Amino acid sequence: MVKGSQYNLRYRRRRSGTTDYRKRKRLVLSGLPRLVVRPANKHITVQIVEAQATGDRVLASAHSSELKEYAWKGSGGNLPAAYLTGSLAGYRAKSKGIQTAILDVGRRPVTPGSRLFAAMSGAVDSGIEVPHGEEILPVKERVRGEHIAAYGKVLSQNADLYQKRFSSYLKHKLKPEDIPAHFDQVREKISHSFEKTA
Repeated sequence: MVKGSQYNLRYRRRRSGTTDYRKRKRLVLSGLPRLVVRPANKHITVQIVEAQATGDRVLASAHSSELKEYAWKGSGGNLPAAYLTGSLAGYRAKSKGIQTAILDVGRRPVTPGSRLFAAMSGAVDSGIEVPHGEEILPVKERVRGEHIAAYGKVLSQNADLYQKRFSSYLKHKLKPEDIPAHFDQVREKISHSFEKTA
């Protein structure tokens, strides 16, 4: 390792590639709160974050595990769950007077139609204005989980494979073919819960 009085050690997060400080600087200088989307394998977290001199301050947040409170029986890490989590975070932000945000995807690769943009779409549909192009959003059919329902219908011809692939859904008494209708019900519950408190 290089040593000496003229050597300045870079920030740890820059060395490890965890933070892109040039991108972060542009986001902070925008003056807008950031819509931070962080997906994992089984869950997704959506936060509205404001940069301050002392550090980032979370103004509103939602985690896909909270969808159970609205009777969501599906996975916490799929496309419909990402949309619903973004919607939940968006409604919470709007109830605190936040109207506009800018998307922060971190170091993740940007793929049109991904869970990142499904979560952003949920926040936008809840009333938060986020600058974006329509071409990056997932199609409404995929947001509702129609691709999962179609796959479930195909696998239903093979009972063993169907049971193995969708065991977590069936455990909660949700057939994959019913996900689009179930999604609509949960989305309506979320919107109604915030209409009552408005």
